[in-house]
Amino acid sequence: MARSEERLAPGAVVEVADGVRRVVAGNAGPLTGPGTNTYVLGADRAVIVDPGPRDARHLETLLAATGGRVAAVLVTHTHQDHSPLAAILAERTGAQVLGRRAAQDGRQDPSCQPDRELVDGERLALGDAPPLRVIATPGHASNCLCFVREDSHLLFSGDTLLEGVTPVILPPDGDMSAYFDSLDRLAGAGIRAVAPGHGRLIADGPAAVAAVRAHRLARERKVLEALAASAGAGVSLAELVDRVYDDVPRERHGWARQTLLAHLHKLERDGRVCASDGRYRLAGP
Repeated sequence: MARSEERLAPGAVVEVADGVRRVVAGNAGPLTGPGTNTYVLGADRAVIVDPGPRDARHLETLLAATGGRVAAVLVTHTHQDHSPLAAILAERTGAQVLGRRAAQDGRQDPSCQPDRELVDGERLALGDAPPLRVIATPGHASNCLCFVREDSHLLFSGDTLLEGVTPVILPPDGDMSAYFDSLDRLAGAGIRAVAPGHGRLIADGPAAVAAVRAHRLARERKVLEALAASAGAGVSLAELVDRVYDDVPRERHGWARQTLLAHLHKLERDGRVCASDGRYRLAGP
């Protein structure tokens, strides 16, 4: 078994920390990067974090890596690239599925029905994996959870924190205000390294949290600056995407539009922006 952070090839079983193996699913793409990371904790009665998309090869790799001895499957959230194998693994191994149920917004995996919904702050002692603590981190999706390994403070972050990029926030289920709150909670959670849902291990967790928060605040400032420059005439959503995401390739503007909407919803709730006739303006007298 390899232990190298340079290997993100689909199907490779890579030890990224003591007692933690990563398997990358074969679903690379613009939003998934090299593919979804599935983590295997423990050995004789393993715990799987984020089983990944419905993919027969990925399933067989996970069964081979665990010998089919799986105590539990933990789901950070129910987007289609993270949870569809949960029900299949449970059927094949008898594992319990733990997470939170999906919102029905058309982007979720309806097959993921946890045997038990997890509570923020609870401690999980499962199989032969080290104890984990649950941290509720809504924002990217309303049912996002992170899991922190208590002995090493390694955080399994799903899509709440990613290597080198910030997650898309997809309203109405995704919520920018909630995401800022979740970043604040992670900043005070005593984490060290981060095992993200996509990409390589992040060595400095607190720095990653701070960097993502700064990035989101910088985008928010660009929104406010664009609205201020309109001199009260207002700016359409399409115009705002071009101005606020002028550093992002145009082929990604469709996804940028979703995160921009999340920023605008937050700023409206904060009383800083108002919308009428399809145009956004700074709020105020």
